[in-house]
Amino acid sequence: MTPTPDKPAIGALLADHPVIDGHNDLMWTMRDLNDYDFEAYDVGERQTQTHTDLPRMRDGGVGAQFWSVFVPCREGERSVTSTLEQVDATYAMIARYADRLALATTADEVEAAWRDGRIACLMGAEGGHQIAESLAVLRMYHRLGIRYLTLTHNDNVSWADSATDEPVLGGLNDFGRDVVREMNRIGMLVDLSHVSHDVMRDTLDTATAPVIFSHSSAYAVCDHPRNVPDDVLARLAGNGGTCLVTFVPRFVNQAVRDWARGAEVRAVAEGVDPRDIPALQAVEKAYQEEVPHPPAYLSDVVAHLEHVRDVAGIDHIGLGGDYDGVDWLPEGLEDVTGYPRLLAALRDRGWSDDDLAKVTCRNVLRTMRAAEDVATGG
Repeated sequence: MTPTPDKPAIGALLADHPVIDGHNDLMWTMRDLNDYDFEAYDVGERQTQTHTDLPRMRDGGVGAQFWSVFVPCREGERSVTSTLEQVDATYAMIARYADRLALATTADEVEAAWRDGRIACLMGAEGGHQIAESLAVLRMYHRLGIRYLTLTHNDNVSWADSATDEPVLGGLNDFGRDVVREMNRIGMLVDLSHVSHDVMRDTLDTATAPVIFSHSSAYAVCDHPRNVPDDVLARLAGNGGTCLVTFVPRFVNQAVRDWARGAEVRAVAEGVDPRDIPALQAVEKAYQEEVPHPPAYLSDVVAHLEHVRDVAGIDHIGLGGDYDGVDWLPEGLEDVTGYPRLLAALRDRGWSDDDLAKVTCRNVLRTMRAAEDVATGG
């Protein structure tokens, strides 16, 4: 049963400690819907074709969002151009709704947006292929406001292995370590969602600043390779980083994970690469008609949050829903209004308001400031 939030109590908590969510794919969804036409699809009003719009973000207590400026690996030589188009669309959205949104590139700017009554907008690039093997491109992304880079997406890059590809390097190569060092130097967060477990370990061996997982959960609870193993979670305290637990059903519910594995077997048999998300989704749709997927629940996400808390510590947890990056979500977390229900469930299990404030925003703000301090020598 989905918890009903104690509205005054949860509302008061979120008023003081809004959610900073680590990953939302609205920009890519807008590209698919209508090539970023915010007039035709006005996210300033309540909508039905996406998980996200500004009224529902307010209802969900979202105070800051890392918008994913994602392009798939199949973009190839257009990856940099397509990334810039995503950045441009994010700027256009912020300008269109300037009374409700504000660009933020630092923790201080996030809090300044809150004082103005606006939702802070940050950006993260979701794949190392988007820098085209160029540290100069990485630096230019940072100048444009991108504040994290996910080292890989679903495919390996030449310098890092992906969680969902066949390992080639066994972690990072020398250039991959240079990427991590350069990100630390300029103050861009290293995002370890999507990377292999060995890349996670190599990065922690290399990094001098805190890392994040923008949208990952616990491997010990659900054995999807996108999730974080306990030995890596245990190192977050020493690194100062934060694991932003995601809501993706196949990452949080083992029965859904097992169902998805069956769909991947079907895809391979049909000559479809499971890393090709649209092609895999088409196979899954047909597979669903034969073998309906099991449900996922808000309680599954609670289980991951509690496991990450127990292994990494309460100071190293956040939220990264992956809204508009998946077809469906757990019951109780169907769209961006779900965060108060999740917080209510945690409170019912004995989490204090101080714990909840760390999960909603304080841990992410601390991680951001620590990365900024490494870059400035503070």
